[in-house]
Amino acid sequence: MADTTFHLHLREIVDSTETRRGQVFNYSIQTLIVYSLITFSISTIPDLSSASQEFLRWSRIVTTSIFSVEYLLRIIVAPRKRDYIFSFYGIIDLLAILPFYLTLAVDLRAFRIVRLLRLFRLLKIVRYSNAIRRFRRAFTEIKEELIIFFTATMFLIYIAAVGIYYFENPVQPEEFKSVFHSLWWAVATLTTVGYGDVYPVTLGGRLFTFVILMLGLGVVSVPAGLLSSALEKASKTIRQR
Repeated sequence: MADTTFHLHLREIVDSTETRRGQVFNYSIQTLIVYSLITFSISTIPDLSSASQEFLRWSRIVTTSIFSVEYLLRIIVAPRKRDYIFSFYGIIDLLAILPFYLTLAVDLRAFRIVRLLRLFRLLKIVRYSNAIRRFRRAFTEIKEELIIFFTATMFLIYIAAVGIYYFENPVQPEEFKSVFHSLWWAVATLTTVGYGDVYPVTLGGRLFTFVILMLGLGVVSVPAGLLSSALEKASKTIRQR
């Protein structure tokens, strides 16, 4: 009975935002996340003094230790431990501490910022939760249309890469070495970004680019229109309830 009571109290602190202690615990973790991101950003500054580097090192040790304890506590209080471990938040929590222990070459601490999504649960802002429900409903409504559209977009990107390759490769062999090298141009052009680092110089290539740019306007506008229409429909449905 004592163990059960302790477990309930621990869960009330770690996994609840309804109690004062739970709110203090969760807000403290969120504050620590922000602090760790700030110290991580500072650590990228070149020519830091030895004292600053030592302070940042100990900051990383302390924050990672606290995140490790938090991760273990969340496993302990989880009703279904396996479900938490392999859940979205469970994986993010693990990625936040794993690099410290494995000393990976790639620093994954920036993933902690994703954990700030818990602020939606903490603040309980009704407007945001309603907005999330509308977005989920809207995406569900147009899921099949989006899949078809993005599949067609992938084909279009490939066709654009092949086309520009045949037009420009003879005169710009370094920039358009192959169809695969031309994919960068195709993506930048179809999305109407147009970085200008690679561009056609032949008449045929420029005419082809004009056609791709016109199609690129549809690539941007079609999903936006679909989502806008679906959101409006979802909003009306929710208001009618």
